[in-house]
Amino acid sequence: MSETLRVGIAGLGTVGAAVARLLRRQAEALTARTGRRIVVTGVSARDAAKERDADLTGAEFFADPAALAASPSIDLFVELVGGAEGAARASVETALRHGKPVVTANKALLAAHGLELAALAEEKHAALAFEASVAGGIPIVKTLREGLAGNSIQRVYGILNGTCNYILTRMERERLSFEDCLKEAQKLGYAEADPTFDIGGFDTAHKLAILTSLAFGARIAADAIDIEGIARVTLADIDAAAELGYRIKLLGVAQRTADGVEQRVHPTMVGKTSAIAQVMGVLNAVTVDADAVHELTLVGPGAGGEATASAVVADIADIAKGVRSAPFGLPTPQLADLRRTPMRRHEGGYYIRMSARDIAGAFAKIATRMAEKRISLESIVQHGRRGAPGDCVDVILITHATSEQLVREALEMIFGDGVIVSRAQVIRIERE
Repeated sequence: MSETLRVGIAGLGTVGAAVARLLRRQAEALTARTGRRIVVTGVSARDAAKERDADLTGAEFFADPAALAASPSIDLFVELVGGAEGAARASVETALRHGKPVVTANKALLAAHGLELAALAEEKHAALAFEASVAGGIPIVKTLREGLAGNSIQRVYGILNGTCNYILTRMERERLSFEDCLKEAQKLGYAEADPTFDIGGFDTAHKLAILTSLAFGARIAADAIDIEGIARVTLADIDAAAELGYRIKLLGVAQRTADGVEQRVHPTMVGKTSAIAQVMGVLNAVTVDADAVHELTLVGPGAGGEATASAVVADIADIAKGVRSAPFGLPTPQLADLRRTPMRRHEGGYYIRMSARDIAGAFAKIATRMAEKRISLESIVQHGRRGAPGDCVDVILITHATSEQLVREALEMIFGDGVIVSRAQVIRIERE
């Protein structure tokens, strides 16, 4: 092992610049902790001339990230380019083929190609580290892979997207519409110009796929996740949740069931007194249910240059010390296959809001269809004033334990009866 670990960073945006700053600022401490000097000797970015808030003195510039990955001037490659294909994938594969360890924050790349990259890393005896790919500064990857190695995990779930949590927080606290909160999030840089990846739940799904693999020793299967975003959450839902003692959060959930591992992303009503309900704004949180530690919750900044850089540098420090684990906890040939499993009976029940025609017998038809699907109702309430005959009013149902499939089938029948005028809002309720 050489005295100096020479690092190449591809991508000098917010996170890349923060990594360079942190490595320089903590140089002495990192040397003391790892026994090696860690120095940035190469960088790659789209624009070499752009002013950056980082001292890159002595670092060679490469226009092509793959050329940096292959360069004999670096010992470790940090990929912060982003994206599942193109330069990100090519450069990571190049570094691993050259036997160089890789650190990445790229959840999209891992969700799409993590297994192949892990197999390549194992073949070349090179580390593939990705703490920063999930929940920013929260050390959840190391916690699942190493810290809880002696546990059997039953469930891992959490708030994995700061943009969605920010929007839901603002809706509740300031009584703003979803659309107004989204515009504000875009203005502040929390949401992209095209926010679909975040608000549609896809970013959360990519992160959940990585956590599922680590928690359950399984092959990544992002296409086996049931996904629903937050775009249909309204102030009426926020208010109803508050009346019932709940708060709405977008959760990613992976849970061991008799049929396999169930993976889902969706808005959820969580009790206001629960730990995860206290996580507001752009913060992230991950809860692990395991046999030995029972319930463990980690909370922290899920994005941002400094928080993400903290996770990247932690991986760099591990590699400097010679730490190399199987990327997903087990050697890739030992990882189990995952398939989409049916969403099981949900013990917490469901909140259902529908826009129903204010006509005689409407409640009776709704209750009858629910009963035909063996769905027991805890309550059925009309919200809003009665108007002229035939006008629409909000009807809110709270069910006892049932399955989502039965709920959806009942709602299709009710819609076919002409009782409701649009697709109903369905939100799971997590009871403490």
